[in-house]
Amino acid sequence: MQTRNMISGLATCAFMFMSAGYGQAQEAATPLTVSASATSEVPEKVQSGDLRIAVVRQINSGDFYEQWMDGAQQEADRLSVKLDIYNANGDNARQALMLEQAVATQPDAIVLALGFGETLEPGIAAAQAANIPVVAFYVEVEPSANVVTIDQGDTLMMDGVLNQLAQDLGGGELNAKVIYVYVPGYQALDTRHTVWVDFLEKNPGVQSVGTIGVVNSNTAAQTADQTKAMLTANRDVKAIIAPFNEFAKGAALGIEELGMQKDVKVYGIDISTADIAVMTKPDSPWVATGTTDPSNVGAVVLRAATLKAVGQLEGETLSVPPTIVTQAALLKDGIQNMEQLAENFPSLKTPELLSAPWMDGMQ
Repeated sequence: MQTRNMISGLATCAFMFMSAGYGQAQEAATPLTVSASATSEVPEKVQSGDLRIAVVRQINSGDFYEQWMDGAQQEADRLSVKLDIYNANGDNARQALMLEQAVATQPDAIVLALGFGETLEPGIAAAQAANIPVVAFYVEVEPSANVVTIDQGDTLMMDGVLNQLAQDLGGGELNAKVIYVYVPGYQALDTRHTVWVDFLEKNPGVQSVGTIGVVNSNTAAQTADQTKAMLTANRDVKAIIAPFNEFAKGAALGIEELGMQKDVKVYGIDISTADIAVMTKPDSPWVATGTTDPSNVGAVVLRAATLKAVGQLEGETLSVPPTIVTQAALLKDGIQNMEQLAENFPSLKTPELLSAPWMDGMQ
C-alpha cells in the first residue's frame, strides 16, 4: 500500500521541548532495553502473582486513553500483575494527591499516565525516597535511574501529517490559510507544537488564521463549537491541523455541521475504532492521522514497569515508533476497526518491544 509508510526508527533521541533544561536531560538519556539478566525464568514475585503496580492517570476519558488503559490491563492480566488504578479525571491537584497515596501503599512500581511534572514532582521525590521505580508516560520529568520516561514518536507523527498536508496542497511553494488546534502544557502537544512552528517558518505561504483548543472531559464537542466559530469568520481556510484525536473529531464535526467538508480537510494524530468510523464516513474531512496503537503502547508501558520492578530494565527513555494512516488507505482496504488496522499496518503492534524471554510463554 503506497500510503503505508512506516516512520522507522525509535525516536529515543531528544526532542525540542518548551523547556530547554528538559531537552538537555533527554539528550543525555539512554534508550530503554531489557537487561541481559532477564532469562526464561519467571521472576519469583511475578510467578507468585504478588507483583503490584499503581497506575496514576491524569486523564481517563476519550478513546485514546481508554484503549491505552485496556492495553495495559490486558498485559497485566497476561503477566499476572496486579494493578491499582487511580483516576484523577483531569484534575492535576487530585493526581498529585493520588500519587502520594499510591506511594504510601508501597507498590512495586508506579506508572504515571500523563500529567504535569511540576505538579507531580513532590510525589515522584517521595517514590524515589521509598525506592519505588516510576515509569512516566507523557509526563515532562527528567529521566533518571529510578524514573524512566516513555512516549510516542511525536516529532515523527507531526512531521508525517504535515508532509501529507504539503502533498495535498500540491507540494512546492505552499499557499493556504489554516486553523491550528493546540493547548500548551501537555508534553505531547508541546512537542508536536515545536514541529508546527518549524513548519510555518519553512513554509511562509501557510498562514494560521487562529488557534483554538481545549482539553477537558468534553474536548471534541467544544472543539467543534470553536471550529464553527473560526470557520464562520474565515471561510477561505483549507485545512485544520488538529494533533490529538479528540481535537480532530471535534474539528471534523464542526466542518460537517457547516457543510464545508469538501473545502476544509483535517489532519490529526492518534486513532481509535471510533476515529476510523469518522475518517471513513462519506465525505469525511479527516484525511490523515499520525498514530501508534494506543493499546499496544499501554502494553509496552506495563512491560516497562514490570521489568523495572524486578530489576530487569536498563536505560531511561523510549519513544514508541508511529505510522501515518490516511483516509485513502482505510477506504482502499475496507478497514473499520483497530483489529483490521493492525492487520494492514503490522508495524503498529510491537510485542517484541521491552519483552523479556520469560514473558514469551505467559498467556
